[in-house]
Amino acid sequence: MRHKHRSTEGDEAEIDMTPMLDIVFIMLIFFIVTASFLKESGVEINRPDSSQKSENQEAESIFIDVTARDEVWINKRRVDVRAVRANVERLKAKMEKPSVVIKADRDSSSGRVIEVVEGVRTAGVYNYVVATPKKN
Repeated sequence: MRHKHRSTEGDEAEIDMTPMLDIVFIMLIFFIVTASFLKESGVEINRPDSSQKSENQEAESIFIDVTARDEVWINKRRVDVRAVRANVERLKAKMEKPSVVIKADRDSSSGRVIEVVEGVRTAGVYNYVVATPKKN
């Protein structure tokens, strides 16, 4: 009886490329689909250079604090809640782009904060924020 000897010289291990091609094809489809959503609207324009240096003008802010005892402070000066509108009008007249930052204590009443917001809005300032503390 003869035994057939397998030749190890001619045998090579083959790697199945089908799963890798499937993954590459799926990634290609994904990038084509997402690229179609990245179209910018509008036209391309060339803006002229300015001979003047552009200054970063930040809006000036009026700071209003509402304490835990519902006291209202504007720029480190205690005022009555009914005087918020008059004080904001006076301060905004000196500013080019006025904005208001309202910092309310956690224990202050929401009614007092709303009164302050109403005073700011009736003074004609709609660029206001109610500041909250950062969470650590």
